[in-house]
Amino acid sequence: MELNITCIPGDGIGPEIVAEAKKVLRRVAEVYGHQMRFTDILMGGASIDVHGVPLTEEAIAAARAADAVLMGSIGGDTTTSPWYKLPPEKRPEAGLLGIRKALNLFANLRPAVLYDELAAACPLKEEISRAGFDILIMRELTGGLYFGERRTYEENGLRTAVDTLVYNENEIRRIAVKGFDIARKRRRKVTSVDKANVLDSSRLWRKVVEEVAKDYPDVTLEHMLVDNCAMQLVRDPAQFDVILTENMFGDILSDEASMVTGSIGMLASASLNDTKFGLYEPSHGSAPDIAGKDVANPIATVLSASMMLRYSFDLDREADAVDAAVKQVLRDGYRTGDILSEGCTKVGCSRMGDLLAERIR
Repeated sequence: MELNITCIPGDGIGPEIVAEAKKVLRRVAEVYGHQMRFTDILMGGASIDVHGVPLTEEAIAAARAADAVLMGSIGGDTTTSPWYKLPPEKRPEAGLLGIRKALNLFANLRPAVLYDELAAACPLKEEISRAGFDILIMRELTGGLYFGERRTYEENGLRTAVDTLVYNENEIRRIAVKGFDIARKRRRKVTSVDKANVLDSSRLWRKVVEEVAKDYPDVTLEHMLVDNCAMQLVRDPAQFDVILTENMFGDILSDEASMVTGSIGMLASASLNDTKFGLYEPSHGSAPDIAGKDVANPIATVLSASMMLRYSFDLDREADAVDAAVKQVLRDGYRTGDILSEGCTKVGCSRMGDLLAERIR
């Protein structure tokens, strides 16, 4: 199979961690008989330095021409970088918002996995962490409260602000279909999270999700109110497989889920459109303070590449091999500094990439 991948190394530690993900992907191609073509483009601060803007039309065109996009990290130190003296629409993060819009990336996937070898980093009780968990939060990314009409005005001498939460049935249906499709690749359970006891938008959300569920008789659907879901994530996270929810709820719950894993350096993510196309990136930031020091943890980016193999290319066997390599490296006791524990061997970013590639079978 020929895989055409556009890479955005980005800023800070981005170039380092993307290089290691490429190393692992090249090993996958070698072992499983694929051809991979990588095209690098500039975005964020790196693009500002060269082009004066965080995202060019040429970069968008290169991304559109690819089968998938693999990204490192965007941005820098907000207090010292000259990028943050620019108007907001010309700062590094504007490039990320721009490419999401240009590529119609409406479905955000945030896995939260607790590995046995890293269970001690989990802040939950030992009896909970010992059970482990593997959650995927599917967040609608382009609708809801963040994109609704808003205004601030004064009425009767009082400053008043209004934000509007709007969803139509097509927006709900397309994210629900993605959620159920992905559940079929996992443990075949969807927990749809809403606030249907209060919000009309949530009542419509629940109705449309139930309609979609009829086409997936092999997938179990349950509904859960968002406040209960927030509690259940810290009480019994192992009960969840795919959590399907709207934009603001997903924003909050995915951050909560990421913290109960105990290590943001292990967290991948993906943003998909209504085809197989997706943009894959680690959940962590650009960490400019450690950039260029060969100490960054590339595992989140490598796991993002695994998601790319699984969801954009339907290469489940190859994705399983990458996931297994990550588990084996951890089992063998190798750690970057951010996840180092007593008795383990500390390695740098490049060496971690080598170790992961060596374990692709």
